[in-house]
Amino acid sequence: MIFNIQRYSTHDGPGIRSVIFFKGCSLSCRWCQNPESESRNYELLFDDRLCLQDCRLCTNNFPHIFYKENNNLRINRDIISNEEYIALKNFCPSTALSLCGEEKSPDQIMREIHKDRAFYLRSGGGVTLSGGEPFMQPELALELLRRCREVGYHTAVETCLHTSWKQISPALPYLNLILADLKHTEADIFRQWTGGSLKRILDNYRRLSAESEADIIVRIPLIPQFNADKATITTMVDFVAHETKAKEIHFLPYHKLGMNKYKLLNIAYLAPQTPLEDIELLAFAQQYAQQQHLTPILGG
Repeated sequence: MIFNIQRYSTHDGPGIRSVIFFKGCSLSCRWCQNPESESRNYELLFDDRLCLQDCRLCTNNFPHIFYKENNNLRINRDIISNEEYIALKNFCPSTALSLCGEEKSPDQIMREIHKDRAFYLRSGGGVTLSGGEPFMQPELALELLRRCREVGYHTAVETCLHTSWKQISPALPYLNLILADLKHTEADIFRQWTGGSLKRILDNYRRLSAESEADIIVRIPLIPQFNADKATITTMVDFVAHETKAKEIHFLPYHKLGMNKYKLLNIAYLAPQTPLEDIELLAFAQQYAQQQHLTPILGG
């Protein structure tokens, strides 16, 4: 299952690219900018700013799902079946309700990818698998990467590496570039903020560096109260410099651009309320990375 195909991207790898967003992630990072990507299943987004309050199509047709409380629409999201999710796609006349998630076959996705073949070949671009976590759907990821390489497209994957090695390794021969996250080097703090195992990620980094021919770029999101301090940045840069083969490191200052998506999903936003704008800290991160013979990029 995917939730978006973004065409004409100039990020997420070299050149002009198509980015395929996979649904499903094994982490629950508090600051995630794509919270709709975490679940492997369909999800319903509701934007009350677009709702036609007197419409009542949803409450009349799906009264067990939608109801009014104090003149506000409420949704029983936990009881929606897959069939009902599909029935709700394009159901709302004002698009206040929208469905996130779409089942697409490799053939269908490749047809979308091929539309921009000329742009890939002229710009040195290609296809990037993102998410969510692409390696949580290893069969689909492998098939798309294999087909892309067969026709000469540059291939990349954005990954948190929080999955088993057996889900990652089959795709490696078909990858030109791996854009991998590194979020912390302290296991307890990492688990508190993401719900995941840091050991799994660090072990996968080491195996990638030993067994993969793909280029690796490490991306570090800098989050206030979590890892945006000189000591933590130092340990992360040291890990990249001494235990991976990466030569380039991207520092991604925290922002709140994904905050509204939490409201659309009716889930709490637990990340800091203030963006990271510490110029001195960002300068330190770049300078220290250079001292460790890495190429730092601010923003990625």
